[in-house]
Amino acid sequence: REGAMAAPRSFSAAEVRARCAEGACLVRCRRRLYDLSGFVRLHPGGEQLLRRRAGTDVSAALDGPPHRHSANARRWLEQYYVGQIEPGEEQVPAGPLRDAGSTEAIGKAVDAAAQTPTQMDPRCKTVDVGTDLVDWRKPLLWQVGYLGEKYDEWVHQPVDRPIRLFHSDILEYLSKTAWYVVFMVWAPVVLYLSWVSYTSLAQDNTRLFSSFTTEYSIPVHKYYFPFIFLLGMFLWSLLEYLFHRFVFHMKPPASNYYLITLHFLLHGQHHKSPFDSSRLVFPPVPASLVIGFFYGILQLMLPAGLGLSVFVGGLCGYVIYDMMHYYLHYGSPKKGTYLYGMKAYHIKHHFEHQKSGSFGISTRFWDHPFRTLIPEESFEKED
Repeated sequence: REGAMAAPRSFSAAEVRARCAEGACLVRCRRRLYDLSGFVRLHPGGEQLLRRRAGTDVSAALDGPPHRHSANARRWLEQYYVGQIEPGEEQVPAGPLRDAGSTEAIGKAVDAAAQTPTQMDPRCKTVDVGTDLVDWRKPLLWQVGYLGEKYDEWVHQPVDRPIRLFHSDILEYLSKTAWYVVFMVWAPVVLYLSWVSYTSLAQDNTRLFSSFTTEYSIPVHKYYFPFIFLLGMFLWSLLEYLFHRFVFHMKPPASNYYLITLHFLLHGQHHKSPFDSSRLVFPPVPASLVIGFFYGILQLMLPAGLGLSVFVGGLCGYVIYDMMHYYLHYGSPKKGTYLYGMKAYHIKHHFEHQKSGSFGISTRFWDHPFRTLIPEESFEKED
C-alpha cells in the first residue's frame, strides 16, 4: 500500500475486463483503479454486491443509494489503489460485468471520468504508514500514549494492516486469539456448569431471600433453570452494551499517557485495525480474570445454585457474543438475514459512528432505551 505513493501504473480496459473474468474484483472511481479482491468477503453490503460492480465506476455508488459511504470508508478504499485507467477507456465493460443502471447515468459517469482524469476524492486523505504519527515498524502499545490530543482522531481512522502491540514475542502471542479458541475453551465450561447448576437446583434446597426470612423465602425448583439461564444471557447483553459504551469507548484525557495506552490495549487497537483476524475475540487468560470476578459477585449476591445458573447463562451469552463479533467482521451473511443487518450496523460503528452509536453487537435492543441507535439513511432501497 505504500506503493500507492509511487508513479501509478496504467491499465487498459481490456486488461481490467480480463482480470475481472479471472475472478479479481477491480473497481474504479473515474480513472483511479482499485483491487478489492481481498476485501470482497469483508464488505458489509455482501460479496455479491461488489462482484456485480467489478470493472465498473463506483463513484456514484459511494454517495448512495443504498448507502452514503463515510470519509473513513473512502480513505479505506485508497489502500487498494493500484493504478489508473488509460485515457479514453473509462467506459463501463459490456456483458455480465456491466452494473445495473440507465444509459444516461453511465454516460454521465464517463463524462465525469474524462473531466477528472487522475484526481483523488478530497475526502480520501490516505493513511501513509511512512509518515504516520506512529512508527509501524515498532510495537504500537508504548507509542500511542504520546499522541496526546491527536490520539482520538488517529485511532478512529481505520487501516487494513496487522498491529503489533508488544516487544516480547511471548506477550504478543498471548495477545492474539483465533476465533475457535474461545469456543473450545468456554463451551465445555458452559455445558459442565449447566449440569452442575441443574443438579444443584434439583436437590430442592435452594431458596431465594432465605438469608432474610425463612417464612417468606421462595423455593427455586430445577424446572426454573432454563428461565434463569435465559435471564443470565439477557443480563449479559446489558453488560455487553455497558462495557462497550462506557469502558471500551471512554475518551482518555489527552494528557494521560497511561489511560491512552490502556484504551488502546482494551479496544483502540481493534478500531485502528478492525479486520485484524487475530484480535477480534477476547484472549482466554484475561477473559478468565473478568469472568471469575463476575462469578464471585453472583455467588455473594445469590444462593449458590441460583447464582451459578445466572452465571452460566451469562457465560453462554459471552461466548455467543464473541463468536458473533468475529462473524460480523469476517462472515458474509445472506442479504435480508438478521446477521446481514447486524454486520452492516456494526461496520457503520467502526467507520462512521464510533463515538455516538451502535454499541450493541449481538443485539440492537439496548441501543433503543439508551438512545444510541444509528438512524436509517433516507435512501430508496436498491432493486
